[in-house]
Order: sequence, then structure tokens, then C-alpha cells
Amino acid sequence: MSTGLPPSQVLPPLKQIPPEIAAVQDYEPYAQARMSPQAWAYFSGGAADEQTLHENHMVFSRWHIVPRVLRDLGHGTTRQSLLGCDFDYPILLAPVAHQALAHTQGEQASALAASAMGAGLVLSTQSSTDLAQLAQQASCPLWFQLYIQPDRAFTAQLVQRAEQAGYRALVITVDAPLNGMRNREQRAQFSLPPGIEEVNLRGMVHARGHYAQPGQSPVFGSGLLQQAPTWQDIAWLISQTRLPVLLKGILSAHDALLAQEAGAAGVIVSNHGGRTLDGVLPTLAALPIVRAALPADYPVLLDGGVRRGTDVFKALALGANAVMIGRPYIFALAAAGAAGVAHVLHLLRTELEVAMALAGCARLEDIQTESLLKL
Repeated sequence: MSTGLPPSQVLPPLKQIPPEIAAVQDYEPYAQARMSPQAWAYFSGGAADEQTLHENHMVFSRWHIVPRVLRDLGHGTTRQSLLGCDFDYPILLAPVAHQALAHTQGEQASALAASAMGAGLVLSTQSSTDLAQLAQQASCPLWFQLYIQPDRAFTAQLVQRAEQAGYRALVITVDAPLNGMRNREQRAQFSLPPGIEEVNLRGMVHARGHYAQPGQSPVFGSGLLQQAPTWQDIAWLISQTRLPVLLKGILSAHDALLAQEAGAAGVIVSNHGGRTLDGVLPTLAALPIVRAALPADYPVLLDGGVRRGTDVFKALALGANAVMIGRPYIFALAAAGAAGVAHVLHLLRTELEVAMALAGCARLEDIQTESLLKL
């Protein structure tokens, strides 16, 4: 699929991963050189002043690992079972829209890498690749991310399509009834180029809206929120499927409890990668609050800010069952296609296992709150 960009505007993907890429963040300059300024603004930017975007990662540095020594590490493992899916390690590829902006093979390359590396992948509703086509090509556990659309009948059909294609869970994004103020995208004048579309939404009836006139309420006067999903819609959607449903975008204990009461099988602590409301709680700061409100066996995942295997370790210590990564694999996808995504998964898994071994944790369940200290 073409990005619609002149070839002279971006460098081609790497044919070989250079040895100087030793950590996932090393991919960023290579990715930027291979994206248009508009695509780079879309993937790398956040909302408003991007405070939350930066805090999502920086908050990890406030927690310090407390190692244990001389422990038996001979039978170490990072295997994890979650919602009926078995994973080799607790790192999933988060749903990211429009991946053909980053690489011509888009989500197909990401799924190829996840399949090769034994990782899970969550496909975005707004993917550049048809959900059924991707399911036929992938051998990794697939979950489907869903925005509840104003066209509820189409939403129900989309859920059935995901079920029939073999997806193992639904991830409902609940923190974006409208887009945040993405100033970096605005300054870059981002729009989807010709040849890239949200293929899974073909045929949907789009709700008619109107722009507020000067002097009117710009959001509440525009009709944008008239059909925004509510907890009643979550209960309705759960009744439409036999798949486990996770709610992505939970930051408060109160909403975590409401999710459980509504019948959600798990929650994902997320602030949309800092792309919706700037100034909100970093995900790692929200994680222990959400974890404490829920039963110990209730699945909680973390999405946002993970850049190192030690970050994964810290998230697990604070109560996450697994983490999702977004920008790290998208930048690797842009730089080197499927090989780059596979390399990022390998780097993070290696760093996690090294951290576990040096902290005296042979299994994921050995990673406890006592493994960390906040200064």
C-alpha cells in the first residue's frame, strides 16, 4: 500500500539493522528520517504541551529496583497466561492506527514480527489492513481494539467480524470521546494521504455533525458528544459478544470498579499515550491505584511510557499482569519493517530477563511490590 508520499521525501527502510541500535529508543532518529514530517508528527506527538507524553516515561525513573541475591534462578521463565491466551513474555503490541503511514506493509509487518517472536498483537479499528486478512496471515494471539461508533448496528457487526476472524479478545478504548488538542499535528498540517484509509470502517453510516459558529460553545455546542459512549453502551457491547472485553483508558479506582461491575474481563491503565488530555496522571502513577481497587486475580495491563525491560519489571511489580508498547515498535517498523519490530520485542524481552535475573526473580510472580522503592 502506498503512503502517497514522493520517494525523495523519505529514506527507504533499513536493509540491515546497524549495530549502534542497542536499545529501543535508538530507533527514533532512523524512524524520523523515514517518515514525512506529517507522519512523524502523528506518531511521535501528544496533546497540547505534551506534558503527559513525557511524564509517561519519566515516572519510571522515580521507582528503584531492590534486588535480592543468591536466589535459585535455574528454572526462570517469563511465560504468562492471560484471558485464555498463552504468551512467552508479558509484552503486547498496542493498537496503533494507520500503520501504513510508517511502512508500506503496515500492520502486516507488525503481525509477522509478533508471530515470529511469540508476542501478542492488538489490531486497531483504524488499521490500514482488513481485520480478517490480518487474522489469516498471523499466527500470534490477536486481540481487536474497538471504538464504539455512533452507528451502533455497524459496531455490532464489527464485533461479529472480529469473532468470526478468530480474534481472542476485544479491547474497547474508552478515553477518547473526541480527539485531544494535538498541536504538533496541527502545526504539521497532518491529514491522511491518498491510498491510506480505515478499511475496517468501510460501509459505516457516519453521524452528521455541525461546526459551532463563532461565539458558540466550540465542543458542547457542536453535537460532537451527542452519541459518545456511556457505561450503558459498555454493558450493551459486552452482551453482543462471547469474547472477553477489556476497557482501555482507565486511570481511576472508581472507573476500574465500574468496569468490573459492567462485566469487563480486565482493564488497561492508559492515557492514550498522552494523545488525548494533557496533564493527566502518568500511567505508572495510576497503576497501583487501579490495582488496589480490584481483586488480585483481575487482569490489569499497563499501556504507556515503556521503553526498557526494567520499565516492564517495574510495571509488573506495581500490579500489572502485562504491558503494551506503542511508539517503540512503530518507530522500529518505520526504520526496518518487520525485522525492526521483531528486534524491539527481542530487546525488551532480553532486558526484562536480565532485570529479573539480577533482581533475583526467576518467575513473573516473584516480582512483587517489595521489589521496588520510590525515592
